[in-house]
Amino acid sequence: MSGRLAIFGGEPALSRSAHRIWPILGEDARRATARVLERGVLSGASAPECVAFEREMAAFVSAKHALLTSSGTSALHLALVAAGVRAGDHVLVPAYSFVATALAVIHAGAIPIFVDVDETTGLLHADDAARALTPRTRAIMPVHVHGCAFDVGRFADLCEGRRIALVEDAAQAHGAMWRGRPVGALGRAGGFSLQSSKNLGAGEGGVFVTNDDAVAAEALRRRSFGQPIDRDFDAERPLDAARHTASECVGWMYRGTELTAAIARAGLARLAERTEACRQNAALLSSALAELPGVTPPIVPDGATSVHHKFRVKLDPSAAGLDVPPRVLRDAMMHALAAEGLEVVLWQTAPLPAQPVFQAFQVGGGSSWPWSTDAATDFAAAYDVAAFPRTQRLLDGSIVLFSQSCPLIAQPRDVVERYAEIFGRVWRARGDVVAAAR
Repeated sequence: MSGRLAIFGGEPALSRSAHRIWPILGEDARRATARVLERGVLSGASAPECVAFEREMAAFVSAKHALLTSSGTSALHLALVAAGVRAGDHVLVPAYSFVATALAVIHAGAIPIFVDVDETTGLLHADDAARALTPRTRAIMPVHVHGCAFDVGRFADLCEGRRIALVEDAAQAHGAMWRGRPVGALGRAGGFSLQSSKNLGAGEGGVFVTNDDAVAAEALRRRSFGQPIDRDFDAERPLDAARHTASECVGWMYRGTELTAAIARAGLARLAERTEACRQNAALLSSALAELPGVTPPIVPDGATSVHHKFRVKLDPSAAGLDVPPRVLRDAMMHALAAEGLEVVLWQTAPLPAQPVFQAFQVGGGSSWPWSTDAATDFAAAYDVAAFPRTQRLLDGSIVLFSQSCPLIAQPRDVVERYAEIFGRVWRARGDVVAAAR
């Protein structure tokens, strides 16, 4: 390997082809999809692959109930509605997440109330949520962001006695633990994503989970047009099982498909093995990066585990001996690492309330729905991006190693070792890297 960095004319240190592309679909997934095609049943609330996956996923996360859905967003929407959230209610959500977290609230006719996050972990803190409670608050939906468990106990205590439901956004957190218990169904309800980039990826899909029988029953009918569902299945007439056709409430067509279930079952069978390898690789990389001044690898709080769906690294110019703004160092390092062949992304660049969909709460000089149901709240102040400084500092001063197509869970150990080596090499030249960027 040349001593010259790629941005200064050297050869890239890592070949693009060295990475493994995710999801990894082996013979087990091919056999699973062939099984569906041979059976000829592609859908249905009681179709065999769906029912089997729901049973296996429920066992994996220690939930009494699991329902396959069309997406992680629909799973979160079901979780909110089944937990009792209605139009005009407030739901607390972190200012740092994927947009689906807050959109699921709006789908329920409720209003997202954003709360700043802990900039060391990216997780919502119960103390911040407590200060953001309003008389309209009916649910809190923290996110197990990047697959790291938030402090479920603190939030459960906050919700208790207040008629507030704790709903878990576990979209990125399949297999993450809080005090030895799998996340997802530790609150009133929760939702996972099966989108292709997730640690359990099956194309598009999601999973609603709960340990509450009444919440499960409500989610089951809401998932299928608001109609009661008979879980009988006739293999000879799979599309003609007895069903109720009268909708009892507003519902949606949020069911998943047999092909999604089959691929998810194949992935679930290998998830524990893959997660353990990912954790070991994350530990190796974290140990190496922690030796570098001004570099902080992902922090996992006591009592929690992370499945490292994303690997966010913080960069501190002051601790690194550089007198530059965090964004300058962030962007310079991102450019230099990418030039060496590393997968490196930003993922998010601003707090969620900065997105146009939320800044457009006032349309034509008045408030649009669902914000129009609440004349008492000053949403211009509530959605002011300046109200979320810790989220902004986290995003300004960090990068995400690996990418959607090439996540950490997909990579062999030798690639992760090369990441540690190359990152250190670039970091040691950080002064020159920043100077070149400016």
